[in-house]
Amino acid sequence: MNRTVERRHSVAGFAAFTLAMVSVFVGLGLWQLQRRVEKHALIAALTERLAAIPVPLPPRSQWSALGPAKDEFRRVRFAATYAKLPDAMVYSAGSAVREDISGPGTWAFLPARLASGEIVAVNTGFVQNTMQDRDFEDRALARLITGEPGTLTGYLRFPESAGMLTPSENLAKRLWFTRDHLAMARALGWGEGGGQVAPFYVDLESPVPESGIPKPGPLQVHLKDDHLQYAITWFALAGAVVTAFGVWLRAQRKS
Repeated sequence: MNRTVERRHSVAGFAAFTLAMVSVFVGLGLWQLQRRVEKHALIAALTERLAAIPVPLPPRSQWSALGPAKDEFRRVRFAATYAKLPDAMVYSAGSAVREDISGPGTWAFLPARLASGEIVAVNTGFVQNTMQDRDFEDRALARLITGEPGTLTGYLRFPESAGMLTPSENLAKRLWFTRDHLAMARALGWGEGGGQVAPFYVDLESPVPESGIPKPGPLQVHLKDDHLQYAITWFALAGAVVTAFGVWLRAQRKS
């Protein structure tokens, strides 16, 4: 009698554990499927923005309403003059949105002044500056600072946040490790003299310098979409737990 009661308790306990594990695994699988739907919607939205006809740069009065969720990668066109102010370089090990960029180098950030006086930071493109050499970067950017206005076409981007393991900026080399143009502006005085710095920066698409350095270019969406694979894994684990319980229960009944 006691053995029968103990066996029932054992079966009930293992069944409860199995049910809990299956619930967790199925829940994770459903979550991955939901994330897959959201990822596909994001890819579609970003692809549409990247392919859209460039629109005028939003005026200063609209800047406070802009945000990454609805405005990241919006294609814009505007007239500006590269300011005779210190540039900044951002270390890069490659790009998730530029197929033509690989290997280490830097992104060259320059402040551009609008006719109305505001400053827009422009990522003028990639420089094959593997050693982050300051003199090399200065020579590459000197050709862009002509004092003449030009028409720039690119994509709205928003500043990144540094992670716990992100190295600190090297102010002597004007080298950053995140695309935080607002931190660059504060450190390098881009907003001094009354020119407000825009809360976004622009990834330049065109024009391309005659020398090809820096190297701007069109962006493309390359977001990983492994959610279906992860969902199948979680559902398979749920099935494995149920199978293990069934095998164990059959063995208990035979004994």
